[in-house]
Amino acid sequence: MLKGKTILLGVTGGIAAYKAAALASALVKLHAAVEVVMTANATRFITPLTFEQLTGRRTMVDTFDRNFSHQVEHISLATRTDLVLIAPATANVCAKLAHGLADDMLTTTVLACKCPKLIAPAMNTNMYENPVTQDNLEILRNYGWEVIEPTSGRLACGAVGKGKMPEPEQLIQHILHHIAFPHDLAGKKILVTAGPTQEALDPVRYLTNHSTGKMGYAIAKMAMLRGADVTLISGPTSIAPPLFVDVVPVVCAREMYEQVVRHAIDSDMIFKAAAVADYTPAGYSDEKMKKSDGELSIPLERTQDILKYLGDHRQSGQVICGFSMETQDMVRNSQTKLEKKGVDMICANNLKQDGAGFGVDTNIITLITKESVDQLPLLSKEDVANAILDRAISLLG
Repeated sequence: MLKGKTILLGVTGGIAAYKAAALASALVKLHAAVEVVMTANATRFITPLTFEQLTGRRTMVDTFDRNFSHQVEHISLATRTDLVLIAPATANVCAKLAHGLADDMLTTTVLACKCPKLIAPAMNTNMYENPVTQDNLEILRNYGWEVIEPTSGRLACGAVGKGKMPEPEQLIQHILHHIAFPHDLAGKKILVTAGPTQEALDPVRYLTNHSTGKMGYAIAKMAMLRGADVTLISGPTSIAPPLFVDVVPVVCAREMYEQVVRHAIDSDMIFKAAAVADYTPAGYSDEKMKKSDGELSIPLERTQDILKYLGDHRQSGQVICGFSMETQDMVRNSQTKLEKKGVDMICANNLKQDGAGFGVDTNIITLITKESVDQLPLLSKEDVANAILDRAISLLG
């Protein structure tokens, strides 16, 4: 996702500096060019050689190092950097950056950078909560920095409280949010439904389906990375909620319907990727359960058709996309669904195709509109999500 991007990773003198090594390694695996700049105190916690081995690039510490080319190195680096992340950031470095001090390689380089800047403070709880530190962080925010809040837990000093640097995986999500993709969906509000619904039979049992929510979550994530304001209405799943997405958890089809009605009115694009249970128990209780040839007989009633509601109540300029999982006559059945539901696009797949079923990380989707039928090859669900978003953008009025 970060191929062709240059990340300046600033490492300062805190115990959390060891996490920066894992962060640098993860960024390299995403094909980023990682330039590490350390403060002198940071080298007391972890050596420059560690980062050089992980990134394949010289680690910079000394502003006056004579082993560089004839270029002014801190200016050259600032010019080619796509994003700055200081992690961990000590209280001292936060203060220097907030007030424009440039007395080492890191602060001098960052002062010359015009790209997005992120900072992850990591320090003792009392130092973090000190009004002076909070004022400095607010100054950085006012200058356009994104301050990544530290987490709470047991700190190296033995105290318990806020001040831990977030894990590398979380920091990477902040980086991806800024520069993974062009923000061609900036200013757009996107609504996505994902996952299964559960219809309670009694306090113990429920009706559901095999949906895992992976496709809907992939659409929500990719839309967010492309700059959209995303609301994800999710049935019960085991997927961690994506950062920077407004997640609305629901359980049953009625709750999903109510939340869709609430959020659809001001959405520019809607993707109904949830596998909602088509039927819900009708006044079911143990006393009403009957046996027929050893089978349990449960009275059911059809749930609200969410996709048809969206088609019948569309707003001007709105793009609505539904999903269709078939086992036969996929294109014909999906074209019928497109017309009956009154939507703009159906994303169809065949449950019997390898790589296109429930719970896998790939999909084989056919994009069906009134004008075209286009089959995509086997792709990761994130790549499928981007292809779906591209087509939806082309349908915007």
